[in-house]
Formats: sequence, structure tokens, C-alpha cells
Amino acid sequence: MRAGLLAWLERLERFGKGAENAVLVTLLTAMILAAVGQIILRLFFSAGYVWADELISLTVLWIALVASVAAARSDRHLRIDALSHFVPQKFSRFPRIIVDLFASIICGVLCYQAYRYVQLLKEFEDTVLTGIPAWIVFLVAPISLGLMAYRFFLLSAKGALGLSDAAAPETVEPQ
Repeated sequence: MRAGLLAWLERLERFGKGAENAVLVTLLTAMILAAVGQIILRLFFSAGYVWADELISLTVLWIALVASVAAARSDRHLRIDALSHFVPQKFSRFPRIIVDLFASIICGVLCYQAYRYVQLLKEFEDTVLTGIPAWIVFLVAPISLGLMAYRFFLLSAKGALGLSDAAAPETVEPQ
């Protein structure tokens, strides 16, 4: 039964990675096509789409947030962790647990604030592009921040339970 559950979780993880990668490739392709199309229209036809610049800006936001979720999933995000260099090797996992827990809390607070922002957009009936409700477009922020908070919490829990498969960062001995 445990092997079946692990296999199912592994398939679910592969599906998540594939979906995130597909979304990133699609968004990047759409952004490049919109930007190149807008440049060509402006240079050669002295025309352009009014909504293209806003679409490109929103696509950059989506790419940044989806890529952040993917980086948190793979534990390949930026990490500023000076404390681990001064802690003995046998205690080196504790700073990482603290940093991951702190990142989870910060992402959780940001998720809540992004949710409040989306609620304001919905209340004021703001629109983007050509009449699309802005709250739909910006819903990516609380969802991605919530996923990052969840993943950082899992990383800290795995570290605390000793289940982390990530190697502990090497400590630098002062000279």
C-alpha cells in the first residue's frame, strides 16, 4: 500500500512539474510573439495594438510568479543564508529549517495581502486589457504565493523531521 501511495505521489509530482513547465513555455512564447508583433507593427506599419504593452507586462508578472513556484518546488530559489556558514556541520540543517519556515511565513502574509488586493479589484470592478476583470488576471498572485508558502513549509517540516533529501550546505571554515 505504501509503495502504491508513493508511486501515486510521484506521478502527481511529475504532472505538476509538467504543468508548470508547460505554462511557463506557453507564457514565454506568447510574450515573445506579442512583443515582436508589436515591434513589427510599429516599425513597418506605424500601428499597433493598444492592449499589447499591458499584455506583455501582465505576462511578465505571470512568468515571474509561476517560475517562483517552480523554483520553490525544486528548492532552486535564491537563498540568502549567512548563518549556515558559521554553524558546525552537525547543526547545519537548523538554519535551513529556520530560513524555510521564515520564508513560508512571509509568503503566507504576502498571500493574504494579495488576496485582499484581489478582493479590492473585484469590489471596484477594475478591468485590464479590453474589459477583462482585473481580479481574474491578478488571482495568480495569491495562488502562487500560497503554493510557495506551502512548499517552504514542507521543506522546513522535512528538514525538522530529518526527511530532507537536499544536501546540507557546506560550511566554510574561517581562515
